[in-house]
Amino acid sequence: MQAAVGSHCVDCARASRPDVRTRARFWNAKQPALVTLVLIAINVLVFVYGAILDPDTIGGRIGQVHADLALWEPALAAGEWYRLVTSGFVHYGILHLAFNMYLLYMLGQMLEPSIGRVRFALVYLAGLLGGSAGAILLSSERSVTAGASGAVFGLLALAFVGYYLHGRDPLSTSIGTLLMLNLFITFLWRDQISVGGHLGGAAAGALCALAVMAPRYKGVPVWATYLVPVVISALSVTISVLSV
Repeated sequence: MQAAVGSHCVDCARASRPDVRTRARFWNAKQPALVTLVLIAINVLVFVYGAILDPDTIGGRIGQVHADLALWEPALAAGEWYRLVTSGFVHYGILHLAFNMYLLYMLGQMLEPSIGRVRFALVYLAGLLGGSAGAILLSSERSVTAGASGAVFGLLALAFVGYYLHGRDPLSTSIGTLLMLNLFITFLWRDQISVGGHLGGAAAGALCALAVMAPRYKGVPVWATYLVPVVISALSVTISVLSV
């Protein structure tokens, strides 16, 4: 086996390579937004599966996947509480999916390397469950609600409050502009958009930010940055259960 200088035997070359665990650690370190990419992949796979079952769902029609996984109060009342989570991975048409995944990718690239994968995943879940709770509280009980918007609004609110906590006017940033624009669209098209889902997700993300995005001089213990999103998630589920 030829080398840059001289030659090495094949066994020597193999022996010089890092072990599997070390290579995995190096690969892991090169993926700053791995959770974000996994979440996008799950959303896309669910959409593709739904489109295979019913191609008309690509244009926004309610299909079998929506019926099985989306947020629908009669189904919740029947004990299908998994819909509080699965509804966040179902979308009405390819435009709905593309818009949410674009925002998720953009926010994930900014937030996940900053706060870490575990905290990012916990905040995402808190926003998703907060969105479900908000949708149940403010939407008709016959509404079929779906989409990652609650979780995305949670991430937007996390970044927005984070800027404020660090002494920067969030309205002077692209995050502030994006949040205000999305809130405007939410109320403008309130007949087609789940206002409760967006507001619930934003509220959950904002509450998480008080711990997760707190400056170091505030003295917030590290364990609290993990616990608070878990508590917000549990509170959101409790609100959902009591409201059905």
